[in-house]
Amino acid sequence: MSNPRLHEIISRSLQKRESLQNGETSLIRLIDGQGDTLPGHILESYGKGWLISTTGSSLSPEIRDALSSYGKPLYWKRLDQHQKESPVHLYGEELPEFFSGLENGLKCRLSFKSGYSQGIFIDQRNNRDALRKMVSPGQTVLNTFAYTGFFSIAAAAAGAVTSTLDLSQVYLDWARENFLLNGMNPGDHYFCKGDTFHWLRRFAKQNRTFDYIILDPPTFSRDDKGKVFRVEKDYNRLFDLAIACLAPGGRILACTNFRGISIDDFMKQFKGAHLTASPMPKDFTDTSYLKSVWATFT
Repeated sequence: MSNPRLHEIISRSLQKRESLQNGETSLIRLIDGQGDTLPGHILESYGKGWLISTTGSSLSPEIRDALSSYGKPLYWKRLDQHQKESPVHLYGEELPEFFSGLENGLKCRLSFKSGYSQGIFIDQRNNRDALRKMVSPGQTVLNTFAYTGFFSIAAAAAGAVTSTLDLSQVYLDWARENFLLNGMNPGDHYFCKGDTFHWLRRFAKQNRTFDYIILDPPTFSRDDKGKVFRVEKDYNRLFDLAIACLAPGGRILACTNFRGISIDDFMKQFKGAHLTASPMPKDFTDTSYLKSVWATFT
């Protein structure tokens, strides 16, 4: 038996996002947990398919059936920090290993079969759009902790020369595929494999500077020498290394999705810059967990 209230929640949430689905963007958070009165459940559109993620270890048949009634290929993922698995196919057409979605007219290579992350972090949409509008042709952008490089794609679309930096060769290759998907030549850009702290020190020694630097590190990490990085204690160290590589008049975007720090405490780590906080996209109606700060220098 269908649940009228559940259908109402889903319908109301989808209607709230209608303005975002304008033919230019298909990567949207459709239901955001408690923010849409469905705690423990996140529904996202990846263009060709929907992904329902749950904090619990199962998905109720009632919710599965309600979502299946919309006719979109449906996948399910457990939000488990310890046991990170690829999404499970539940309903409809099974999508190929790789497919594409749209963000502000740019194509992104996606996958529901390549692990816990699907190829893009939707919550950074506004920041990528802001970067694209800020940069001028010929300016340089360093995208650290780059994952599949979509900040680089946004900057390159505005004519910037980008450097994409990540520890994973798999993700650097994925970034190159994103360039090709958008008709851009990856050979016109730079790709660096390795530790961001190491590369920032190296760039500083080489007097290599960038007009924009993107920082979005993991909450916790340990380098090959055993040195620990924690967002709440060590972000200022990362920020200072980035400043040493920043061209005059440049900007740094500093981000973290660490829920254990407030935006005010996050901003206290950054000295000597004019700081502007950037809100999360409107489709994220639950907790504002992503803190994003643009730092400019005079």
